[in-house]
Amino acid sequence: MRKTTSILFAATVALAGLAVPMTGDAQNAAPSVSASGQPVAFGADGGEYTPTGFSLRGRAEITQAGNRLRADAITATTANNDLSRVEASGNVYFVTPTQSMRGDRAVYTLGNGEVVVTGDVILTQGKNVLTGSRLVYNVRTETARMESGTGGRIQGVFYPQGN
Repeated sequence: MRKTTSILFAATVALAGLAVPMTGDAQNAAPSVSASGQPVAFGADGGEYTPTGFSLRGRAEITQAGNRLRADAITATTANNDLSRVEASGNVYFVTPTQSMRGDRAVYTLGNGEVVVTGDVILTQGKNVLTGSRLVYNVRTETARMESGTGGRIQGVFYPQGN
């Protein structure tokens, strides 16, 4: 299971590594380089930058190296010029070269290190698959909890070699 939950860690690192412009001048609000040293690129049908964060709407996508976060909308919130929360909603996909995550909504709260993915959650790594309705992952403790919806069940298929 540790290999499968690494997808969440990768998603969180990508979300946390998104550099939010901290200047008040919207003309300087270009993507910058994250902690990983790789440039962050974004695209959407529309976007907005404010002193308290940014939002991308309509085919929103953020990429960094081989990682891609895609959703109908992505919103980042800052507090005291620090990234505090990232939300992706509607057809959320996070894809790395070896793993993928899908859900209806994902929220990463940097203060407590928690990523919550809800709505028909599907995690894959190689042939391994884990499904449920709500996933809570803590990036600090590297613990994960998959929950089922009302009357539902979590399900998974794991292969000994993981591929």
